[in-house]
Amino acid sequence: MLVPRFRNVASLLLVIGCLLVVAGCGQLAYRLDRRAPEQFIPNPLELPPLEDQFVWSQVVDTVDDYFRISREQPVQNSANYLLDGRLETSYRVGASVLEPWRKDSTAGFEALQSTLQSIRRKATVIVRPRGAAYTVEVIVQKDLEDTDRTQYATETTATRRHDGTVVRQVGGAGDSPQTLGWISLGRDTSLEQRILRDIFQRVTEQDARRSHL
Repeated sequence: MLVPRFRNVASLLLVIGCLLVVAGCGQLAYRLDRRAPEQFIPNPLELPPLEDQFVWSQVVDTVDDYFRISREQPVQNSANYLLDGRLETSYRVGASVLEPWRKDSTAGFEALQSTLQSIRRKATVIVRPRGAAYTVEVIVQKDLEDTDRTQYATETTATRRHDGTVVRQVGGAGDSPQTLGWISLGRDTSLEQRILRDIFQRVTEQDARRSHL
């Protein structure tokens, strides 16, 4: 009677292994999918009536897949107390086409631009109670690095002078371009759409794609 038992255990292990493989494939597919939604999603987006703690946890869990969260004020939605939820992230240098596991640059133009230019992004998410329901607004700011010259430019900021003046190099910057600041490029609407879609799916559907990492 040991053989049937062994077969049952082996079958159970096989089923568990298949489930783990499917779950792992789902996690990998979610991590590598950087496409923007094909259909337009309103921003702000209406969310259904749910517990405020659940809604906020789904928002935080979604944004954490894209950025590092720096500050958050959870939404409060009760009979005695109403408070908008607000979440802010740190700036993050945009993911290039060679970093498909990062989700802060959507596929296509945004990923290509982040490869050829120094781009940074940060996100702000606002969740507002509307009766028993909510609205969620996602704002992704995109900036371009402003430097004194390009990376491999032949010109230099310390040119040779011929009037007898001595030019001294201060600091050890060498020939590396110096950052003068950041130029606002407006909002990254494609990434806003992506985050909104993920939040809506998490709130309205059971997230069977993956477990939270």
